[in-house]
Amino acid sequence: MNPRTARRELLIHQPGTLTLVQDLGRTGHASLGVPPSGAADPPALKLANRLVGNPENTAGLEITLGGLIAEFTAGHWLALTGAELHARLDDTPLAANAPHYARPGQMLRLERPLGRGLRTYLAISGGIDIPPVLGSRSTDLMSGLGPPPLRSGTKLPLGPSTAATLNVDIAPVPGPAPAPTLDIVPGPRDDWFTPGAMTMLTSADYAVTSEANRIGIRLRGPALPRRITTELPSEPMMTGALQVPPTGLPILFLNDHPTTGGYPVIAVVTTASLPAAAQLVPGDTLHFRLARPKIAPKPESPPKGTRRK
Repeated sequence: MNPRTARRELLIHQPGTLTLVQDLGRTGHASLGVPPSGAADPPALKLANRLVGNPENTAGLEITLGGLIAEFTAGHWLALTGAELHARLDDTPLAANAPHYARPGQMLRLERPLGRGLRTYLAISGGIDIPPVLGSRSTDLMSGLGPPPLRSGTKLPLGPSTAATLNVDIAPVPGPAPAPTLDIVPGPRDDWFTPGAMTMLTSADYAVTSEANRIGIRLRGPALPRRITTELPSEPMMTGALQVPPTGLPILFLNDHPTTGGYPVIAVVTTASLPAAAQLVPGDTLHFRLARPKIAPKPESPPKGTRRK
């Protein structure tokens, strides 16, 4: 194939367990019933894009539990972040969190994650060049917006690479932590629970069940008793909400969550803690901790003998 006439594409030979096109999501459409979607671990996608010279919001691939086999038809830089796994470009092993150059015809092979973590991110210089839907190229499993999950034979168009050379070799970052602690903010319906429910939530271990995906994670642990047991009218939901159904076992909403719900939300996981939640695998344990409120600094007192204006 002549490199000058070849189309810039990533040919998917095997998609793995679940591989999706993701950028940083589509915000501002909750009133239409459209969740934000986007990368479940935004810092990982942002880092991968920076490593190959892309803007942080460039569309890449979110790969769940590895298994991807893909071929490059043109030369591009690539980087892998998030859950670390065995990766090869033809027969050459690839390090995580570092840029690598793929020549036309080379094959990328990703195995299962090495240890902790669920989702790996692949950024390619130029990005996945598909038409955006409502301002985003992300796949939304709840609403069906965006491109469908990748299948064998999918051909993903790639944008032109803007980075001829890169000035970074590796960006060392810690991998997913075992049994992470997620910060939460109480409410908006914490008053629907007994006074001891919040203490129970923040002092017990919870485990990730097999019912976990980009929509939400069902947790196993102590049931949270409710003080008010009447039905709650449907109300808006947000990413990170800990919704508690009649079983008392919380569900943590992730990026493709429904935009409304009828069960009370006892607390919301902070934005900073959500990437750790996105890397949890069924069987992992986690802890919740009340986030410390940020206290604004006191204004400086004027020097003695002066007046305030």
